[in-house]
Amino acid sequence: MTISDKLASRRRVLKGMLGGGAVTVALPFLDCFLNSRGTALAATPRSTLPPIYSTWYWGLGLNPGRWEPPTTGKITSLGPEMQALEKFKEKINLYSGMSVILDGRPLKVHFSGAIGALTGVTPRVGAQMPQTIDSVIADQIGATTRFKSLELTSTGNARYMYSYRSGGVFQAGEPSPAALYARLFGAEFRDPNAGSFTPNPKVMARRSVLSAVGEQRASLNRQIGAADRARLDQYFTSLRQIEQQVELMLTRPAPLESCSKPDVIPEIPLGAEVDQAAATHKLHARLAAHAFACDQTRVVNLLYSDFSSAIYRRGSQMTHHIFTHEEPIDEKLGYQPSHAYFASRAMSSFADYLEALEGIREGDGTLLDRALIYCVTDTSYAKTHSVDRIPQITAGGANGRMKTGVHFASTGDPVTRVGLTVQQALGLPLNSWGSDSMKTAK
Repeated sequence: MTISDKLASRRRVLKGMLGGGAVTVALPFLDCFLNSRGTALAATPRSTLPPIYSTWYWGLGLNPGRWEPPTTGKITSLGPEMQALEKFKEKINLYSGMSVILDGRPLKVHFSGAIGALTGVTPRVGAQMPQTIDSVIADQIGATTRFKSLELTSTGNARYMYSYRSGGVFQAGEPSPAALYARLFGAEFRDPNAGSFTPNPKVMARRSVLSAVGEQRASLNRQIGAADRARLDQYFTSLRQIEQQVELMLTRPAPLESCSKPDVIPEIPLGAEVDQAAATHKLHARLAAHAFACDQTRVVNLLYSDFSSAIYRRGSQMTHHIFTHEEPIDEKLGYQPSHAYFASRAMSSFADYLEALEGIREGDGTLLDRALIYCVTDTSYAKTHSVDRIPQITAGGANGRMKTGVHFASTGDPVTRVGLTVQQALGLPLNSWGSDSMKTAK
């Protein structure tokens, strides 16, 4: 019998007698519970660490021909603009040749491409925003965590976020790593590995207040019209999430060996200057990794740059966006060198995120092995706003459910094939995804 068989599961307890009474002591989260895929070997075959998901956004895509691997199948080498990901080439997948299909609708530049990938729906003028993939996933895997999802933006502007709940409700981004630290690891953080646990009286009072408000809901609904009832339903959906968070804060968390409270993050200057944005992103990435490890959330949206990219170099009046349109193509190089610089910087920041996840061990694997990250951008060739052949990336093994290290080349299939694959790998019961020509079951 192996040690895994003996330990039985992560819920195994040590039993004994003390002073004539029975006592039990819960075991911490031990390496022997896990294999390289994050699977709890000692429990039933279905018992795994919970899946975690992240959307990662960057603006203006990559230069065609400078990011695609030279061959399909196993990734043996990366294009020039992807060199920052060389260390992780066995833990990423690259998808080329897929497009957002407009079905005759007008192209909304810097919007149609990304939103098509995020929602499976080509945006319609005046229509309500569909629910984005992160929110759909959070509804399935995030309901039992303190934060159903976290939205983090690296350029200092909370409006730069592309996450929508059902009903078209926009979720703004958190621009400040210091504020994020306070939310995650401030006074209301419950260390799962602490020796003792005492419910916070302030949290208990908050539960009482929320309960009192909830009791008046039915009476209020009888007195208002349909439109107001719809608005109230959206409000109470958010309120239910808060109630769930409060209940979690009043319950002792299970031990998590990989969880550690990071050092306090100080206030730093925020903005879209490229070094400033990269520094903010790196702190956000580190905090997101700790939030995952401590099971504070299972869904994170992390933005490096907005889809029309306001990123700029210190001392320059030209943003990344302006360069894509006004910079001439270098006759010797065959591409726009400044655009290539910003594209490479984006991939360097993405590598920082993977580094943060890879740096947290779970058994003989890492947090990245448990994660699934879907990287979304708005265009393939920014100079012409093209939404054909948009670059897409996934990273992480999704607890062993995603084969990695592969370049998949398509010939015009909809980008929704990747989104459907992501949702299925995370256990969502979907056979197809998208609408009109974007709908796919592949």
